[in-house]
Amino acid sequence: MRIAGYQPLTLIDYPGHVASIIFTQGCPFRCVYCHNPELIPSTGENELSEESILEQIKRDSSMLDGVVVTGGEPTTHPDLPNFLRKIKDLGLKVKLDTNGVNPRLIERCLQLEVVDFFAMDVKHRWEKYNDVIGETPDIAVENCRKTFEIIQDGGIDHEFRTTIYSTLHNEDDVISIAGYLRPGEAYALQQVRYEKTLSPNLEQASPLDLDKIKLMIQSRFPEVKVEIKV
Repeated sequence: MRIAGYQPLTLIDYPGHVASIIFTQGCPFRCVYCHNPELIPSTGENELSEESILEQIKRDSSMLDGVVVTGGEPTTHPDLPNFLRKIKDLGLKVKLDTNGVNPRLIERCLQLEVVDFFAMDVKHRWEKYNDVIGETPDIAVENCRKTFEIIQDGGIDHEFRTTIYSTLHNEDDVISIAGYLRPGEAYALQQVRYEKTLSPNLEQASPLDLDKIKLMIQSRFPEVKVEIKV
């Protein structure tokens, strides 16, 4: 595992739980509004060892319910399931954030029962996915779609979420994405953040009205749970 950072405490990143956060290094996508661009390269300047992170989590475990593993993209690391097992063995829950690019590894995590909560970024409606992630092989979008279905069928608590950038998304796009969800599933919307982005000169477009979109989704799909995140 290439680990780029550790945050000892979060009260908002794992719904209903006190958690710490592990940031992994490396991501194959090139979303122009990515707010952690330093995590995109496969190697980083100040990587941390697994051993030091696990020791820190062990020291913090008395005040934690769980650990969030995010990135970058954690599923680019083949040893991810084994690492998550070590966290589980400390008696903690695991929330895994993913962009969905590696469905086989998600399946492996399910088989080994090392994840308690999945959060998957759904970048766009499937036919417009490359507008966000950049030019990638067609298999990348197919993999994301497959991961989406695996998580839906996996029997594990989960949410799907979309970062809204009005240059690339419109109201119809967001409502279409919401239509992929099943009754009872959670869909989180969040505005793009401009403080730090992959594209240093990213146009700061007028934001979409997420409150309005939430009402539209609830009208069309009343059994989908919609949340706006800050």
